[in-house]
Amino acid sequence: MLRAWLIFAVCSLHLLVSQLYRTTNAVLAPWLLRDLALDTEGIGLLSAGFFYAFAVTQIPISLLLDRVGARRLMAAFSFVGMAGALLFSLSTGLAAGLAGRVLLGVGMACNLMGPLKLISDWFPQNRFGTVSGLLYAVGTLGNIVAATPLVLMVEQMGWRPSLQAIVGFHLLLTLLLIAIVRDRPGPQSAQTGAPDPSEAFRSLGVLMRSRDYWIISGGTFVRYGTHAALQTLWAGPLLMEALGFTPFQAGNILLLMNVGLILGGPLWGAAADRLFRTPKWCIAGGLLLLALITALMRALPPGTSAPAAGAVFLAFGLASASGLHVYAHIKALVPKEMSGAAMSGTNFFTMLGPAVFLQGIGIVMQGLYPDASRGPEAFGTALLICAASQAAIGGLYLMTRSR
Repeated sequence: MLRAWLIFAVCSLHLLVSQLYRTTNAVLAPWLLRDLALDTEGIGLLSAGFFYAFAVTQIPISLLLDRVGARRLMAAFSFVGMAGALLFSLSTGLAAGLAGRVLLGVGMACNLMGPLKLISDWFPQNRFGTVSGLLYAVGTLGNIVAATPLVLMVEQMGWRPSLQAIVGFHLLLTLLLIAIVRDRPGPQSAQTGAPDPSEAFRSLGVLMRSRDYWIISGGTFVRYGTHAALQTLWAGPLLMEALGFTPFQAGNILLLMNVGLILGGPLWGAAADRLFRTPKWCIAGGLLLLALITALMRALPPGTSAPAAGAVFLAFGLASASGLHVYAHIKALVPKEMSGAAMSGTNFFTMLGPAVFLQGIGIVMQGLYPDASRGPEAFGTALLICAASQAAIGGLYLMTRSR
């Protein structure tokens, strides 16, 4: 089991780096607006580019992960990501910056699916929810590193050298990955089969015909789409401009949302493994609870106290963490040899959700409230759309099979 936990540690740090790269723009925005001569639309495109690239890359990953192996795919994609981060750190305009973020999205695309595949092969199946919950918790620390610690680093070194320092750390992790990780226990772990396109497309066809796959994918599309839209962009204006909090207070409230996500991952995973014996009820219940909390968030009036808002955002993070276990759910519905394709296919919708909700919320708010696009009414409408989406997919999720 020592090798299994070493693999878990390396994979967790890769997920942490992926989360760190993903959320850096929220902190770097003032420097990017100045140094890359961007406007609001440009920086929005820069942020969405990562998610679109990440989502599209799930398609080849779903075809290759079960055949090529997580170790080789994670290493190869990591080098692409490092190249993208370096290009981004050297960019002087939107075109080069967007190219760097797109390469980063491609490069980080296997840093969740690869670890989940490895956990599936190295740990007992009845511990998958618990161990994957721990993986999510460690990975979510990347969001915290991308906040105050990154600000302090940027103030000391500048944003370009800071990104390059992260690339150096990422390179070290990739070398550790190559040295330590094996795809599965036993002497056969060093062998990986040549990709079989017909078999891969056959597996994909099975997924496309599954009602459960589409409902599960819809659940993760809405859950992570609404969560990331708040976390990476819209929660800041909501708290500061609509509710009247200072930047320091808003930062603390957002920190509580991440704390909820970190605590919730292992808690929901343990409940799925030991109480319900399936992730289905945790995810469905979490989506319905998330809709209720989002509606409560919508009802917060200007002048709300920081502790009250913090409690709502903490609860939002806790409820949202249930959706992290969609991969355990889809894995339980397919043969073991299809698990990589199934989880990657679901992850396509996980990463498509933020891109759609990030842009969609902005379009709705600007279109319906052109003179007060970041006012309380605009945010009320946006949060109503989020809550209705969460409730609808939560109800549908009750119709999925357990295993």
